[in-house]
Amino acid sequence: MFSDVNSLMLHVNTALLETAYMVVLSLIISIIFGGLLGLLLFVTADPLFLRNRFVNHVMSSAINIVRSLPFLILMIFVLPLSKILVGTKIGPDAVIVPLSIATIAFFARLAEVSFSSVSHGVLEAYVASGASELTVIWKILLPEAATNLIKNVTITTISVIGSSAMAGLVGGGGLGDLAYRYGYQQYRTDIMIVCVVILVVLVQLIQVLGDSLAETMQKQRS
Repeated sequence: MFSDVNSLMLHVNTALLETAYMVVLSLIISIIFGGLLGLLLFVTADPLFLRNRFVNHVMSSAINIVRSLPFLILMIFVLPLSKILVGTKIGPDAVIVPLSIATIAFFARLAEVSFSSVSHGVLEAYVASGASELTVIWKILLPEAATNLIKNVTITTISVIGSSAMAGLVGGGGLGDLAYRYGYQQYRTDIMIVCVVILVVLVQLIQVLGDSLAETMQKQRS
């Protein structure tokens, strides 16, 4: 398919940029909305805050439904929504919609676990001292959960990269599309190897960066 190394690298660079675009934008959306959803799951389940079993059950059920669907099925199911929102069913823009939906549900659960890991005794002490619920959440809960949140953002980022690679099966662009269309279908082992190596390096770098950031924050807190 590609006549020389320069042509191959040009397509690889384009695919890498498409993957980065999908991952970064989906991750930002997911951290914001997934983080808020995880916080709501925590506070509506904890009697110290805004315990509401009905709201908690509805949100939890919705998240479970999304998470129960394999990403490829969810992506195909949501592509009509992508057509409405971004005007197309193909390309990186279209994939961002199902990718964000899946990742919001994924990160919401991780965020809920992060908030639940904070010592309940510490929260009770501040509530007993007269601090408002908002103050406890902003000044105690979020800082105490920050290290675990960073670790879970790292996990989520790696998960998004893996999911974005599946976008190639529906013409979503990125490294997955390059590996599938030009590597697998054209029997180009070299393209497959290049894509795999790039993905492995990306995951390793993100994991190292996330671990280092979490460790630095942990030292600052201790």
